[in-house]
Amino acid sequence: MAVNLVNVEAVGKTYGTRTLLDSLSLGVSEGDRIGVVGRNGDGKTTLVRILAKLEEPDSGRVTHQGGLRFGVLTQNDSLDPKATVRHEVVGDRPDHVWAGDARVRDVLTGLFGSLDLPGFPDGMDTVIGPLSGGERRRIALARLLIQEQDLIVLDEPTNHLDVEGISWLAGHLRARRSALVCVTHDRWFLDQVCTRMWDVQRGTVYEYEGGYSDYVFARAERERIAATEETKRQNLVRKELAWLRRGAPARTSKPRFRIEAANALIEDVPPPRDSAELMRFANSRLGKTVFDLEDVTVTAGPKELLAHVTWQLGPGDRIGLVGVNGAGKTSLLRALADADASEGEVQPAHGRVVVGKTVKLAYLSQEVAELDPAQRVLQAVESVRQRVDLGKGREMTAGQLCERFGFTKEKQWTPVGDLSGGERRRLQILRLLMDEPNVLFLDEPTNDLDIETLTQLEDLLDGWPGSMVVISHDRYFLERTTDRVFALLGDRTLRMLPRGVDEYLERRRKAAEEATPPPPPAKEKPAGDTRAAKKELQRVERQLDKIGDRENKLHAQIAEHATDFGKVASLDAELRALRDEREELEMRWLELAEDV
Repeated sequence: MAVNLVNVEAVGKTYGTRTLLDSLSLGVSEGDRIGVVGRNGDGKTTLVRILAKLEEPDSGRVTHQGGLRFGVLTQNDSLDPKATVRHEVVGDRPDHVWAGDARVRDVLTGLFGSLDLPGFPDGMDTVIGPLSGGERRRIALARLLIQEQDLIVLDEPTNHLDVEGISWLAGHLRARRSALVCVTHDRWFLDQVCTRMWDVQRGTVYEYEGGYSDYVFARAERERIAATEETKRQNLVRKELAWLRRGAPARTSKPRFRIEAANALIEDVPPPRDSAELMRFANSRLGKTVFDLEDVTVTAGPKELLAHVTWQLGPGDRIGLVGVNGAGKTSLLRALADADASEGEVQPAHGRVVVGKTVKLAYLSQEVAELDPAQRVLQAVESVRQRVDLGKGREMTAGQLCERFGFTKEKQWTPVGDLSGGERRRLQILRLLMDEPNVLFLDEPTNDLDIETLTQLEDLLDGWPGSMVVISHDRYFLERTTDRVFALLGDRTLRMLPRGVDEYLERRRKAAEEATPPPPPAKEKPAGDTRAAKKELQRVERQLDKIGDRENKLHAQIAEHATDFGKVASLDAELRALRDEREELEMRWLELAEDV
């Protein structure tokens, strides 16, 4: 029987007049891998903070098993800005100790590319203060994962990770024995890692067995049985269920309730989008030419990102764009957008971009556009357009589209300045769609959006007739909204990948293997040589221990004689000599360890 690690008993939490958690009782046991989902603002982060005892409940209690070892990744790191990456991640451990630890090597390589931390100016000795939020988050995650834990609590761990990093993290967490509670909007990640789901809704938590796909099936069945009045939500759930059953049958980990019931739910649901009809409509709106690239070279400063690329974005094309950070995904979209904005007059460093005469582009960048903070949500949308034509005779008012994106009638009168980051992102997408574009460039559109809003956006895009290019680290969204995947692999080319993201990861793994020189052929060592190496290895370890003890004593003496500058200088000279000796011994240790 699994040991219970954490108990949440009758917990309540209220902010102002809003109850986030209402008499909630839950438990986390050994081996649990729990994904936490729900709308932004419904209490997911509050729940995991109370679970980890980072926040006190208003009522009820949380108990941890005695001696519980647990680590927490919050959305705000606690790193010391004056410290180095080395100090925060591996502490005072000598290089030969942490470099010889398989888990440390795996984590650093998985999150940063190699033990040298390429991309950081001074590698492990880089000072944390000037680093970006994404870099700091990876450091905080690395510090957590190199430790041995009974329970890991992660709040949005995939933020700022690319497709490769997310894939590595999923594999790493699957291989760990630690229990896991994870808040994330990344549905592919939930499917890969979790075996249970907590759905936080209006003060309570609904529990489901299985990963995200199983959760979608079970939630659809629960809502059908309950015959809720939320018809719009039911229809969205059934549509996503249909996509999961028809488009990706291998996604479900186990058929935890009757598959017949799932199939019965979707027997009258059409495919998510009618590609042929959308293509015909897109042709009528766009003509034959959208964006044609002829022998194009894209640069960023002195760096050449893409060289001699010939490519065509046609009417109705839905393209997913993946690639390593810095390969030029965003730069490519900007080059196309600049050519459109100047009606083809601004051209790339080399080659030519031809823009269709009827192209009306909407570009969602990673930065949230500044809006008047005093303006109300509905006013911000209506200032673009009062009504929007969705095609096939469908039309929606600004207010109706606001509701579709989770802005209730009351919320539509909220000042923009009072919105959260995710809500501002939603408003930004809304304003773009209200302008009735026929070409969409979406650069990381899923940032800060909860799963319910993502499914609403996907549903809206299903019926949107136009050309679309999506850059995203969210595999689920990419596969759900696009038909083809192109990749920038860091070799200044743009390649079409018939098997999508899986093929991209395979190519990246193969490239990494080819870039790593093969080890020299092993030479058979006489048994005597191996024994001698082991003895010398033990001798070096004893010397390193003695040096460590002596260094500690010297530090104590320096502190004791702090006012005697002559004495301090003498002690400091001895300390530097010991450090030099330690570095030589550490190098010798690494050589001997390899021999042994």
